[in-house]
Amino acid sequence: MENMTLNEQLSRYLDFLREEERSPATVKQYERDIRQFLIFLGEKELTREQTLAYKAKLEETYQPVSVNVKLAAINGFLVFTGHADLKLRFLKIQQKAYCPAEKELTKNEYRRLVKAAEEGNDSRLSPLLQTLCGMGIRVSELKFITVEAVKKGEVTIQLKGKARLLLIPERLQRVLQAYAKEKGVDTGKIFVTKNGNSLDRSNIWKMLKSLCQKAGVCEKKVFPHNLRHLFARTFYDREKDLAKLADIMGHSSVNTTRIYTISSGWEHRRCMDALGLVLGWKGKNKKRAKKKRHPSRISSR
Repeated sequence: MENMTLNEQLSRYLDFLREEERSPATVKQYERDIRQFLIFLGEKELTREQTLAYKAKLEETYQPVSVNVKLAAINGFLVFTGHADLKLRFLKIQQKAYCPAEKELTKNEYRRLVKAAEEGNDSRLSPLLQTLCGMGIRVSELKFITVEAVKKGEVTIQLKGKARLLLIPERLQRVLQAYAKEKGVDTGKIFVTKNGNSLDRSNIWKMLKSLCQKAGVCEKKVFPHNLRHLFARTFYDREKDLAKLADIMGHSSVNTTRIYTISSGWEHRRCMDALGLVLGWKGKNKKRAKKKRHPSRISSR
């Protein structure tokens, strides 16, 4: 690839990602991030100095998490093109001990979303919400939820070169069987568009956003992956088994799973208070005020 331009090498790299069965969304994201890097590079030579300069620019513009996502795309491209020595180090990010309230979807809010979906015009929404949250699956894994899998009570999910077997809860089985019967779906995928194609992330995103106002839930909290987070937190609160949760979620490392089990700020504060290590304090001003309120007791002593 020495005689190819970087843009030509990018096309080859994108083909490689597709052959590796990366999701279309991932390939699109990588292409966007790498093209931004190539625009920055322009006619300049690809050197360590230029890659470091681009990293510095990213740090000035984006949050650390976003910077690392972009660096992952660029590093993959550098390795593919034979420039592994130019790879950039990720930013170190200290994991928060709790989930900010403005980002956490609570169980009560989820129930309000399901109720609003039940009362809405799109009959897909309620069973869709309950499938994503009730099993903790990704949007890209919805295509494996078929009539046959629901009848069997278990589904094999094959993604990113890995396969895992998940049980379908009995209540969810009944919900999906009733939905499939109503829609006249006798075989194959349960959740599809009017044209019979699988629902994608953008379809589901729009459907969920339409519920927010009716359910009284902040839009920032309502997106498919947050339903997966709610499943993980709820499962861990009940079972306290991180290894089992990692298997269900399809994580190679429990360190990834830990991110999903972070408690809310309110719960974190309650746990810290329960330690009983803060005993209170009575300042001097309070003591003086107390003496002034009871002069008779002071004189009797």
